[in-house]
Amino acid sequence: MEWKVNGVLLQIMQGDITRQDDLEAIVNAANSSLRGGGGVDGAIHRAAGPELKKESAALAPLRTGGAVATGAYQLPQRFIIHCVGPIYGRDKPEDRLLSDCYRHALALAEEKQIRSIGFPAISTGIYGYPLKDAARVMLSTILACLPDLKSLQLIRAVLFDREACKVHCAVLEGLLQER
Repeated sequence: MEWKVNGVLLQIMQGDITRQDDLEAIVNAANSSLRGGGGVDGAIHRAAGPELKKESAALAPLRTGGAVATGAYQLPQRFIIHCVGPIYGRDKPEDRLLSDCYRHALALAEEKQIRSIGFPAISTGIYGYPLKDAARVMLSTILACLPDLKSLQLIRAVLFDREACKVHCAVLEGLLQER
């Protein structure tokens, strides 16, 4: 599904974030060591190739809520923006730290004059953040940042399964009605 808000196209879709060949950048739900792991992080590292591990390791450790950009190597994008989301129930305050991930990623995208970016649902896998709550943080943060975006024209949430898409679409519809 897609919406046009403040001149930016917002999309929510089910898919593999590593196969979004029409995007200039994708966001990695990274761990603080930036050396790859499971889930989205592992998939991105495997698809990008060993050069990514070399570049990203030099940028570690990354604090929770932080973001850094690297090349995308064997992926079709130009950049990977790595964000370390909070571990739900441990890293406090979870909502602010998760929001920081999205704000910092969008700021880096603007700094690099990126026109299109894809986000996973950061912290909803092994980090245990409840999906609906994480969707609300993601989408409310993106909506709040839209007026300040100059380069970005397309922001896509690329989600693992149909249920996550349904939840994100419902949350976004609700947030848009509140505006």
